[in-house]
Amino acid sequence: ENGSGDDSLDGLSNRVHRCPLTPSLSPRKRTTSQSKTEPPLLRTNKRTIYTAGRPPWYNVTGTTFKEAFVIGLCGGSASGKTTVANKIIEALDVPWVVLLSMDSFYKVLNKEEQELAAKNEYNFDHPDAFDFELLVTVLRKLKKGKSIKVPVYDFTSHCRRKEWKTVYGANVVIFEGILAFANKELLKLLDMKVFVDTDSDIRLIRRLKRDISQRGRDISGIIKQYNKFVKPAFEQYIEPTVQVADIVVPRGGENFVALDLIVQHVHSQLEKRKLRWDMSALASAHQGQPLPKTLSVMESTPQVRGMHTIIRNKETNRDEFIFYSKRLMRLLIEHALSFLPLKPVSVETPQGGVYEGKRLSGNRITGVSILRAGETMEQALMAVCKDIRLGKILIQTNHDTGEPELHYLRLPKDISEDYVILMDSTVSTGAAALMAVRVLLDHDVAEDKIFLLSLLMAEMGVHSVAYAFPKVRIITTAVDKEVNDQFHIIPGIGNFGDRYFGTDAPSDWCESDEGMDF
Repeated sequence: ENGSGDDSLDGLSNRVHRCPLTPSLSPRKRTTSQSKTEPPLLRTNKRTIYTAGRPPWYNVTGTTFKEAFVIGLCGGSASGKTTVANKIIEALDVPWVVLLSMDSFYKVLNKEEQELAAKNEYNFDHPDAFDFELLVTVLRKLKKGKSIKVPVYDFTSHCRRKEWKTVYGANVVIFEGILAFANKELLKLLDMKVFVDTDSDIRLIRRLKRDISQRGRDISGIIKQYNKFVKPAFEQYIEPTVQVADIVVPRGGENFVALDLIVQHVHSQLEKRKLRWDMSALASAHQGQPLPKTLSVMESTPQVRGMHTIIRNKETNRDEFIFYSKRLMRLLIEHALSFLPLKPVSVETPQGGVYEGKRLSGNRITGVSILRAGETMEQALMAVCKDIRLGKILIQTNHDTGEPELHYLRLPKDISEDYVILMDSTVSTGAAALMAVRVLLDHDVAEDKIFLLSLLMAEMGVHSVAYAFPKVRIITTAVDKEVNDQFHIIPGIGNFGDRYFGTDAPSDWCESDEGMDF
């Protein structure tokens, strides 16, 4: 999941127009807690177009250099916090915004507490109702750019659902909840604190409508709970926290002046946190250095050299290019598997003898391709590794900044324990590979369990990846020495994706194998 759908990726656009603040209010309809992340996209009947990417959140050493900007939204029940959050998201017009709801972190109720909740006798507005320890842990990891899992709380059964939601890739985190300012550790994580101040009568009316229509409760029970728990909790725990707020927003989502001020401040803070990559500096940083020990180049046998001759030849037709590329991919993957750790094992043969063999030492292998050219290697991997799980990452160049940008990812669940074979057809500067490895590390994959495979690499790309991630194993069939001013490998192979798929790249974007590796 990871904030992505299952649709195919057929087209791309570089930007979306800013969405202005409008007076229309969207009704909140939900029976479960709401925490979400969605990359900017446009959907049509036939395709999904990703309209903005996430720029690097790490430097050339692979280290995260900026944290997500966290906005805390506090206010009484039904004060309009979610509406304010959605208005801010619309007006910010920045990619990869995460909405984290405090409702997701209600504690799991025991049988006695469940019985009280069914009779409207349980206080959901008291600090003890929330799992602050889990909340602080999750928000801290999200702020640092890590992939996290958020519980989904079911308000009808008062328990957490079995499936938790994976959230990743936040430039901005909007955290909203009635007690968002009630915990000292939480306050330390908030870069901006906003209190949504709405009249108590309006809040009561909204709560009545919501709980009757969406949570299946009767009016007498709602009023009883409001007078016994909600109103006292607001006066004791919520209203006093207005003192720590940076901004107070009266009238909630209808206060467009206050929302504009919030958006302007966030934009200014994000601008201060930007760090531009210098590709020319990256290109010259490792000149003259010996190739790293983590690099393994497949032996250049007459067969391998013959296949390279065919696929590098500009006169080779598409059918032959595909056929010999696939042969090389198969050989490369077979070669790469020899670097996986194996453990000794004894098996009995049909004749009753014992054979001393080897078996993979670990849980499983997962393949991850850098779209689109890396996807061409999946078939060879599946032919060699039975029932292997596959993931995909889409990375592209922003031609205004020259930086790589993350547009889309879909990774298998529980990938952190796996050996990961990361695939791209060619690697020139290494910028896309750097971003892909950083994504895997953010999902808690161990660095020494990542194997970067490519048919052809430039020395510059090898050095860039090895310098940032010295434990990643780099495996290829050949390494070319040079990269030209357009960051194309010389002598190279041409645009692998175009030659393989029979397409011509549009002038305003590049693929993962050409340009800056994308």
